[in-house]
Amino acid sequence: MFKRHSSVASLAGRLGGLRLAATHDPTEYTAAARQAFRQRFLDAIPTDLPEGERLRRAEAARRAHYTRLALLSVKARQARAQRRNGGAS
Repeated sequence: MFKRHSSVASLAGRLGGLRLAATHDPTEYTAAARQAFRQRFLDAIPTDLPEGERLRRAEAARRAHYTRLALLSVKARQARAQRRNGGAS
């Protein structure tokens, strides 16, 4: 048995996603997932706060999450570049 190459799996997944998007509205079939993702941040905020403050804090938490991901991405790219350059800065 041979291992399935990750680029083959990636292309197969991309093809499936594109075929689905060609026949359905992506905003419809991803709405539940997007709502669940947003709800995760709202659930982390105390319920005893006014609704407007809860929404503001949940949005700040969501933005912090994406900023953290961006920071990790920068660090990973820098580490890869450093390894490619033989550890030289």
